[in-house]
Amino acid sequence: MNNFFDSQRILDLIWKRKFHFILIGVIAIALSSVFSGSTFIKPKFKSTTRVYPTNLGELSDESKSEQMLEIINSNDIKIKMFDAFELGKVYGINKDDKHYLTYMLDVYNNNVGASKTEYETIEIKVMDYIPQRASDMCDSIVRFYNLKVGEIHKAKDWEMVKIAEIQLAKKYVELDTLMVELNLVRNEFGIIDFESQVPEITRGYMHALSTGRGSSSDTKKIQSMYENLTKSGAQAYWLESRLDFIIGTIDSLTNQYGIYLNEYEKDITFAHIVESPFPADKKSYPVRWLIVAFTTISAVFLALLIFLVLDYRKEEE
Repeated sequence: MNNFFDSQRILDLIWKRKFHFILIGVIAIALSSVFSGSTFIKPKFKSTTRVYPTNLGELSDESKSEQMLEIINSNDIKIKMFDAFELGKVYGINKDDKHYLTYMLDVYNNNVGASKTEYETIEIKVMDYIPQRASDMCDSIVRFYNLKVGEIHKAKDWEMVKIAEIQLAKKYVELDTLMVELNLVRNEFGIIDFESQVPEITRGYMHALSTGRGSSSDTKKIQSMYENLTKSGAQAYWLESRLDFIIGTIDSLTNQYGIYLNEYEKDITFAHIVESPFPADKKSYPVRWLIVAFTTISAVFLALLIFLVLDYRKEEE
């Protein structure tokens, strides 16, 4: 078989059987044209949309487009698509089949895809038997994406709202306790405001002593207040300082609570549509010329191999 694939031998064989090759080619073209038609292969139409991620925040170390791609390709969105468009009926898969999800995901992934472009946008492509449904599926993927990201953000914001509520409740309890203790000190010792009372009472008491009025009733009142400040002033000062700190903390937490609640109640989108989908007016699958060309070339090549074998055996006889 040293000369089995000899180029000159092949050329001579082709010329010798040129009418056979032409006939085989014509038959292959005719058959492939027929069997690649809509009667045997149901045509599919492609719809495309391109979107850009917005308002995502810092969900992870991935880029925003990668985050978007992860969510679009999640099974949560795919299952929502199955239900929204009753794709089980479209793909001919029984929902009662125990392998329903496995089969559905396999077919869906062959007909629906999302990928990142060089400009950091996400391109979504949908192939379907009905052009309008393909376009609607593109729109729905973006809508389900917005809902999914919204749920993620709302869950995070609501968690922060509840944390702020719990912290506020604790601080109000602490505030009530401090107010009770401070009121006891104020009522028992007459300390209304330690910082402002200390210099005034000290000055009055020293002045009374220096003027020789230490035995007067007014001086005794000042002395009593001075002794109360000496005895319980430190406690009153600590309670007042702690009270100011708690009130400041409550103000800060109240502001945070308002911000988190405002974020939770926001209704925003997380995808900016760069290119909207539309129903295709021309099928994308099957590509008949490609099928015809591949079938014809394959048929002619197979015929060439068969003729070569027959010709070689004929020479050996």
